[in-house]
Amino acid sequence: MNRQRFYIKMTVSSLIRRRSRMITALLAVAVGAAILSGLTAISCDIPRQMGREFRSYGTNFVIIPSGGSALMSGETVEKAASFLPEDLISGIAPYRYQMIKINEQPFMAAGTDMDGARKTSPYWLVTGRWPESSGEALMGQEAANLLRLAPGSFFTVTGTGKGGETFSRDFTASGVLQTGGTEEAFIFMSLDDFESMTGESGFDVVECSIQAQSETLEELAEEIAAGTEGVSPRLVKRVTDSEGAVLTKLQALIVLVTIVVLTLIMICVATTMMAVIAERRREIGLRKALGASNSSLVNEFMGEGIFLGGAGGVLGSVLGFAFAEAVALNVFNRYVMFVPLLYPLTVAASIIVTCAACALPVRSTVDVDPAVVLRGE
Repeated sequence: MNRQRFYIKMTVSSLIRRRSRMITALLAVAVGAAILSGLTAISCDIPRQMGREFRSYGTNFVIIPSGGSALMSGETVEKAASFLPEDLISGIAPYRYQMIKINEQPFMAAGTDMDGARKTSPYWLVTGRWPESSGEALMGQEAANLLRLAPGSFFTVTGTGKGGETFSRDFTASGVLQTGGTEEAFIFMSLDDFESMTGESGFDVVECSIQAQSETLEELAEEIAAGTEGVSPRLVKRVTDSEGAVLTKLQALIVLVTIVVLTLIMICVATTMMAVIAERRREIGLRKALGASNSSLVNEFMGEGIFLGGAGGVLGSVLGFAFAEAVALNVFNRYVMFVPLLYPLTVAASIIVTCAACALPVRSTVDVDPAVVLRGE
């Protein structure tokens, strides 16, 4: 115990005597540890954070009929949807389409679950409000302009339903939809109104917004295709590919920055330790002449490196969480997830990096010749 206490006291005393150099090295390690822990915390949270952001761009997964089937039944859709993990689903919206007429002009009507459509397509801009009750419809901007309708206007829908029977139904335009896409030519209504009007049930497509990367979505598509007859699940490539490309580039950037930071830490610590050893050459030579072994000298200097790495890692871990939270708030507008295991790992990484940086300078103590040093050469 006395030997260990003496070793610790000797190491601390050595650091205190050269505190200006050691504070510089300590701050370098702390800054590196802060960046390392902060970027790692952000990297762990990037899929979740970016997944939420990309969900604002709409559907990334669709289920359509296969094998020549015209429509998917409700039971088939429910079975297919059961393969999707509930914790990853942002929204699911089934759609059924049919041509109708308004004032003898043809338009495409779309029956859907309005709540699901709002979740799968949060970028839709609605002037007025979404349909909330029976007999209300959401008019696409293009259709509203052609019919000269505004929120609150009344119109009559006519067409041919099941078995060739004609139908006529009055609706109120609750809102006007702007998307910048083909949806602006459609008239959206609830599934109940659509089915009661046409007399038919079933779905043409099911649009899903899922918080997962393309690899996970491909696995889900394979499971659904194998476990459900009559459906063909597909990824929306323009969304999933963009999401994957952005995530890959961000993660590559984080890895590159981390490597650069760790390299700079090693250079700073190695330079500081080389200067310390150069200052203490005469002391090292004298201690060797008095019988000190190479291993005891190496252990002493490595102890200083371990102390610097541990202290800098602890300080950097605290600063790293603040750094990660600031970046997450400014970039993702959300708080970063606290990962307790990350901080002991950061301290361990700081110690390992510091010891690696000290290895070469400390190795030079073995080559110190007491006779040469004590002669003043």
